[in-house]
Amino acid sequence: MPPPCSRCTSQRVIHLETARKLGTAAGALAGSLKGAYASLNSPSRLLATSALFPLSRVATAVMAATSGGIAGAAAGHQMVQHLFPPGEGTPWLCWGCGHAFRVLN
Repeated sequence: MPPPCSRCTSQRVIHLETARKLGTAAGALAGSLKGAYASLNSPSRLLATSALFPLSRVATAVMAATSGGIAGAAAGHQMVQHLFPPGEGTPWLCWGCGHAFRVLN
């Protein structure tokens, strides 16, 4: 059970390691989707007679999704990393007032 916030005594707190993992995963997913979408919807010089979806665009979309996912994961990690308070103990973040604190076990 999470401890109450040391500033506002709210019970709505999240473990910052969990928040960091969620931020990294959400950033990777958003970056992958953005990279694939931008790659597939970019204007290209396709022949008008080609009725089939070109496989080279799928490979490009996979590469764009991969690079976008890596960049998104790094951005998500850095967005949460600055919230960590200095010191020892388990880091927590209050959802009520935004206070980051550590609890010694």
